Amino acid sequence: MSDILRARLDWPQLQALDRLAPPRVKVPSGLSIAVNYEADPPVLAVKLQEMFGQQETPSMLDGRAPLLIYLLSPAGRPVQITRDLASFWQNGYPEVKKDLKGRYPKHPWPDDPLTARATRHTRRKAQEEQPR
Repeated sequence: MSDILRARLDWPQLQALDRLAPPRVKVPSGLSIAVNYEADPPVLAVKLQEMFGQQETPSMLDGRAPLLIYLLSPAGRPVQITRDLASFWQNGYPEVKKDLKGRYPKHPWPDDPLTARATRHTRRKAQEEQPR
């Protein structure tokens, strides 16, 4: 259905649509994640480690509507759902970290996720990637 609707729009309208309701959001790890607009509200499902360093919640409608963020474990299961990423890092992350650090010891669990390097890899793989 989306393709049919997009075909009816001219170029400036398509650009405005993509700006107001982006089909994908680039996360700090560098990956571009598709937004699920079939959910209400729209959802961005992303692994928690890929959001390290991101203070503000990704949004649509020129920043007026934050996306619902499903933060996923390394196995891809939701561990937290939030529309306020800054509050999650401050209040929820320490508990999530305690719970998941034992289950996923190969993945990074920094004390300060806002200054940590975002990654989609294990600690070892992420260290191999770092520029020298």
